[in-house]
Amino acid sequence: MINRIKNTYKIFGPGILMATAAIGGSHLVASTQAGALFGWSLAIFILAVNFLKYPFFLANVKYTMATKKSLIEGYASLGNAWLWLFTILAVIAAVVNTAAVSMFAASLLGYFIPIQLTIKLLSLIIIVACLLILIAGKYNLLNNVSKIIMISLSLATIVAVSMAVVQEANSNIVDDFISPSPWTLASLGFIVILTGWMPAPIEISSISSIWLKNQIRETNINSKNALLDFNVGFIGTAILAIFFLALGALVLHGSAYEFKDGIAFADQLVTMYSSVIGDWSKLLIAFIAFACMFGTSITVIDGYGRAVAEAFSLIKSKKSASNKSVAIWTLFISIVGCLIILFFTSSMRTMLDFAMILSFSTTPIFAFLNYKLVKSTKLPKELQSGRFLNILSILGLIFLFGFLILFIIYRWFPFLLGM
Repeated sequence: MINRIKNTYKIFGPGILMATAAIGGSHLVASTQAGALFGWSLAIFILAVNFLKYPFFLANVKYTMATKKSLIEGYASLGNAWLWLFTILAVIAAVVNTAAVSMFAASLLGYFIPIQLTIKLLSLIIIVACLLILIAGKYNLLNNVSKIIMISLSLATIVAVSMAVVQEANSNIVDDFISPSPWTLASLGFIVILTGWMPAPIEISSISSIWLKNQIRETNINSKNALLDFNVGFIGTAILAIFFLALGALVLHGSAYEFKDGIAFADQLVTMYSSVIGDWSKLLIAFIAFACMFGTSITVIDGYGRAVAEAFSLIKSKKSASNKSVAIWTLFISIVGCLIILFFTSSMRTMLDFAMILSFSTTPIFAFLNYKLVKSTKLPKELQSGRFLNILSILGLIFLFGFLILFIIYRWFPFLLGM
């Protein structure tokens, strides 16, 4: 029995890592704010977005298990233009997201440190801690850490939601409160970001394919196990998104709180929850939030380091990146992230908005590329898509490109919407 549990535990890897990378800004901030602002109105929408993106994230398992190559190698096979597009996006996202998620995690780390340190110093501590874990254990240690984070995060979130339900947490609802509708032009900007980052930007699938490629090299994993790992991680992120929405809906919806943006929201989140659920919950909520952001930090640094190294290596020599190249790029991304934190903190919100808009804008493109790679690859029977997945892929592409067109009109041609 014990051996069976150990063997099952070993199966999980890239899917859980992808889930850990995804559960950060999209869940802790976007899902919680969705519940806080609109109650339960967006619950079905969040599940639908996850559902419609499922085939494009699944592509990393199908393509990598069938070819033993990463999706980035697949992009290279389609032409240098696609590879360069991915590389540019990955570099920008890597340095900006490293700085942003590290500062987010740092703002929560302060709850567990008895002495007061600046956010910049705490951010550097987060980045150094992530690097030490990656240097000490590389993929295997990262894999184990991500599993611990996901298990702890899931349990803590379930406890918090259960307590919110039992205590009828949002008893501080404002008199005559009328829940706003999310289906208005005024809410479109929020809906767009929620759509682009739920459960994560699709280029994360290419990072997951690199993790899977490494797992294939180091362990004896088959397609069935790889699909199980992916499905548990992906479905887990969707369920946790609803749990975070539930926290926002149960605790904050209808209250008089004014929500802050970005890093400031992390501290506000803990304070708001504990003031309603009880002071005893402050460390629990802080732990949930910190687990989210530390997990995201370490997987962002490792994942983007591997992805950027792989992309530049393919551009330069048409070969996969060496361990030395991965280490160099991981260190480079971490150093640039530190420099952004030290010297450009005031511009963080602008840079993060730029990265989010860029990721959202390219999401349909990478969804199409993943779809094209899977369709053009000879897959073994156990990895082939049935009619349902093919239809879901087409619907997903229509949805993503449709939302992109709507966002472009909203952002640059608002007069077409009567704004």
